[in-house]
Amino acid sequence: MPSGLVALLDDIAVIARAASASIDDIAVAAGKAGSKTAGVVIDDAAVTPSYVTGLSPARELPIIWKITKGSLKNKLLILLPGAILLSEFLPQAIIWLLMLGGAFLCYEGAEKVLEKLGLAKHGATLEDEIVDPVAFENERVGGAIRTDLILSAEIMAITLAALELDVWWERGLALALVAIIVTVAVYGAVAVIVKIDDVGLYLTKQADAWKQSIGQFLLRFVPKLLTALSIIGTIAMLWVGGGIIVHGTHEVGFHALYDVIHGAEGVVAAAAGALGGVAGWLTYAALSGVVGLVLGAVIAVVLHKVLGVGAKEAH
Repeated sequence: MPSGLVALLDDIAVIARAASASIDDIAVAAGKAGSKTAGVVIDDAAVTPSYVTGLSPARELPIIWKITKGSLKNKLLILLPGAILLSEFLPQAIIWLLMLGGAFLCYEGAEKVLEKLGLAKHGATLEDEIVDPVAFENERVGGAIRTDLILSAEIMAITLAALELDVWWERGLALALVAIIVTVAVYGAVAVIVKIDDVGLYLTKQADAWKQSIGQFLLRFVPKLLTALSIIGTIAMLWVGGGIIVHGTHEVGFHALYDVIHGAEGVVAAAAGALGGVAGWLTYAALSGVVGLVLGAVIAVVLHKVLGVGAKEAH
């Protein structure tokens, strides 16, 4: 009996060590894979503040919290199970779903550009009289969560492609870990960004002159920061969406866009010398953005002009 007990304890120890090694492998894999999503994470952080711009300061954090919960649901309840199932049973479908999401990002970004150019606006905007603040807030939150779904899908897809884990549940844990960390990081940063003006207002009421100066600077800086982030968010949607389309079409056998854009990237990189890496990447990003803008504009025209979905005249 004692020998049997010792053998059992040895077996338990072996299992425990294996489990510990698996957890370590998952953590390392999640860290490596998550680092490759940095570009999309920045895009996500840039897009989100636009959804609280112009609304009551008292509603900023509650809105961000609603979007955060929606983002976690997107990643953990929708995208995570779908990613695991697709990777196991239908991996060839992933690229088509990614391109569908990319097309949506192109449409969202192009629509914002078209509106800035004075064309028809769609849905409620801050220039409109807000008759029902609750409904308007819900519309903004819904729009943010829909956009987050696409960006989250890209994050999860990049992570899944970078993972070197053969067991499905290990991939699932790594994806869940990345999803939680990214969501907390993105929306935590957004919460800080949108509350900087409150910090500035607090500092202007302090007795010390240097604190008042910093407060005045922050109050002047925040509106410019939010405007810049809104512009960056639009550019990011076009760049990421266009990039998904470029790579997706290449993966399914249509190589023209990919070859032209990466050919231009290579030429610019070679001509730029020591700055070749940066110049080449900027060329790729810019041309992907052009693809995104053209495709998004076509989708917007078809939806609003041909099909008449949600169009109203600008004023």
